[in-house]
Amino acid sequence: MSAWVTVAEGRWLLLLLAAALILLYAGFVRRVTGTSRTAFHRRESGRGEKGGRPLADPWNPRLSGFSLRLCVHLANTAFGQIFLVPLLMRVNNLTALRYLDIAEDPTFMPVVAEEEKNGSSISGNTFEILQKLLEIRSCSASPTFSFKGIQDYLNCYRSGEVTPLQVARNIIAALEVAEKSSPNLRAIVQWDQEEIIKMAQDSTTRYRRKQPLSLLDGIPVCLKEEIKVVPYHHRSGTEYLGTKPEAKDATVTQKLREAGAIIIGVSNMHELGTGTTGCNPNRYHGTARNPYNPQYFTGGSSSGSAAAVAAGLCPLALGTDGGGSVRIPASFCGIVGLKGTFGRISGFGCHPLSYSTTSLGPLCASVVDVVVAYAILAGPDPHYSYGLCQPKPSLSEILTPDLKDLKLGIDWTFFKACDAEILAICQKAVKFLESLGATVVDVSLPEMEEVRVAHVICILSEMRDFLQPDFNNHFDQMNLETRLNLALASQFTALDYIKANRQRSRTMAFLRETFANVNCLLTPGTACCAPRIQDSDLLTGCSDVRTTFRTVRFMHLANLTGVPALVVPVGYTISGLPISIQIMAKWWDEALLFRIGLKLEQFHGITAKPAVYYDILG
Repeated sequence: MSAWVTVAEGRWLLLLLAAALILLYAGFVRRVTGTSRTAFHRRESGRGEKGGRPLADPWNPRLSGFSLRLCVHLANTAFGQIFLVPLLMRVNNLTALRYLDIAEDPTFMPVVAEEEKNGSSISGNTFEILQKLLEIRSCSASPTFSFKGIQDYLNCYRSGEVTPLQVARNIIAALEVAEKSSPNLRAIVQWDQEEIIKMAQDSTTRYRRKQPLSLLDGIPVCLKEEIKVVPYHHRSGTEYLGTKPEAKDATVTQKLREAGAIIIGVSNMHELGTGTTGCNPNRYHGTARNPYNPQYFTGGSSSGSAAAVAAGLCPLALGTDGGGSVRIPASFCGIVGLKGTFGRISGFGCHPLSYSTTSLGPLCASVVDVVVAYAILAGPDPHYSYGLCQPKPSLSEILTPDLKDLKLGIDWTFFKACDAEILAICQKAVKFLESLGATVVDVSLPEMEEVRVAHVICILSEMRDFLQPDFNNHFDQMNLETRLNLALASQFTALDYIKANRQRSRTMAFLRETFANVNCLLTPGTACCAPRIQDSDLLTGCSDVRTTFRTVRFMHLANLTGVPALVVPVGYTISGLPISIQIMAKWWDEALLFRIGLKLEQFHGITAKPAVYYDILG
């Protein structure tokens, strides 16, 4: 072994080779016997029983620097495709569905039919509800630190104390400071001073004439680089995409412009959405830093969007969520993140990296601001077929004073599969909801390991399909982690993909039964808090499968089935890192998420000020 391979890395390689031999033998025995422990479990339980197996963290070394380079090189060789990648798949149980008999027809798109919708209708005038929400938010402002929200901007604009133009100049100054800081926040990766000033001048004129276009007029916003925004490059975190400035906006971008928002630029992201840390070492991007502690990751893949909001650069950012990519960075950065029902917010104008698992959603400093963004962005789009048959977005009953009519479903075995600090605070948050009259109901979420495997197969298979030309033509320009994940995705077969979508059908059916008995499901936001950035990560990226699985543990279910989910901050660890709780509701019932989320903000109490924060309003 060469001298530039460290002892630790050499041990990992020897362990990988030894494990490969063991698993190849196990695979031979499995093929001969035609069974597996999972299949045996299913047959013994009749598969109809909904008991899930205990969740176990996978065995996998953390790879960065040379070890990551070597693993990626091997994974993309004949040896790697025959031995190493199948080893990784077996170690992480990604072949489990191959040994199951799943009778359900596959569901390739989790679009809920008309008769399955919740049938809620608008109660009262939506604008009046939003105004009341904003007033409540304004009155409940903490005497200590609080994030500047949409209402704070509106108050300044309406009083004339500050104009959108002054705000734009403050943001430009903050962006310049951020770029010179060490470490660089790297939240906004493309911005144009002239564009920002022009939108701000137009908004200032409208306020002077007392003719604002909406509650978002003059509000600074940013959009994830996966979303088309004129005149920026549509790169999706890469070095090679978006060689020319974009000429046409995505639907959500167009809606924000029509609402009068000031688009301050496009935000950083984990390359092609293939990871959950936000680590992106390529030349255009760099790694976004967590405003609560810049030595920690933001989470991904909507890393820059979360960092921009938590650092005060804007009260609203947009992201995409195919595997927790809105909710994870929101959780790690101590803000609110919404993954809407699949199809609720148009995805037209985004790279279709994973078309059956991804939903767009807002990241904001408060639930109120998420509601405002949702009211403007949600709804059918003729260019986006998956959301054409959705019911009209409703905000009914979100202002009720208590939760006496609600049943909160919790699978406690699943709920407790997280770090002790996270569990303790989330349990207290549940007790708080009970004190408001809600009833906690024990439920069993079945086959969560199968849900995890099915989701991983769906998202990686669809990514590999979309990125196949890029993998062939731009391999050397991709980050190492992206190459490794796509090498893994290449091992999934048509049978795997169909089985995963059969599992999707089963899981959606289980959820329909569950939501017949409870109003929502509660879990922690993530099973761990933001991981620390290692020096080598900034140069080569990293692959930490164990941490990734713990980060995504509570995310798979909503992405696979298309139900809406909201994460709300509920506290901090002893070291000051944010902790969140997650609420999931039945399809199209985002209003219920908002109703509960507004109450959870009362539990949250004092908000800690991030280490990196720009007070744009002064």
